[in-house]
Amino acid sequence: MERQIIPGMSKSYSFTVKESDMAIFHGELLHAVCSTFTLGREIEWSTRLFVIDYKNEEEEGVGTMLTIYHKSPAKLGDIVQIEAEVESFEKNELICRYVAKVGDRVVAEGQTGQKILSKEKLAKIFN
Repeated sequence: MERQIIPGMSKSYSFTVKESDMAIFHGELLHAVCSTFTLGREIEWSTRLFVIDYKNEEEEGVGTMLTIYHKSPAKLGDIVQIEAEVESFEKNELICRYVAKVGDRVVAEGQTGQKILSKEKLAKIFN
């Protein structure tokens, strides 16, 4: 790591809910709202932005944990705003908390975890 990640740092990220983001399982539309799965993908991206900004060329981040407390629906065309904040960064482990909203309404909240490892070490783990 070339720069330090400090608790309290924040990032904002938003996405617009598309048809492909709906709760669809095995080709069947279950609910015409943003799926928890989609939220997970976008939430992980929002907190990965810290890793992208602070890792060096020889490092990469890998997810270790994701909690999603899905509180209300996001509908087709809604813009979901995710506010992520560093809760802790110790050794090589980054823990973030986040809140996802549509306007003032909370859609989801929770935490993510990532470890920043050398690409060489990750290659050994994955192989």
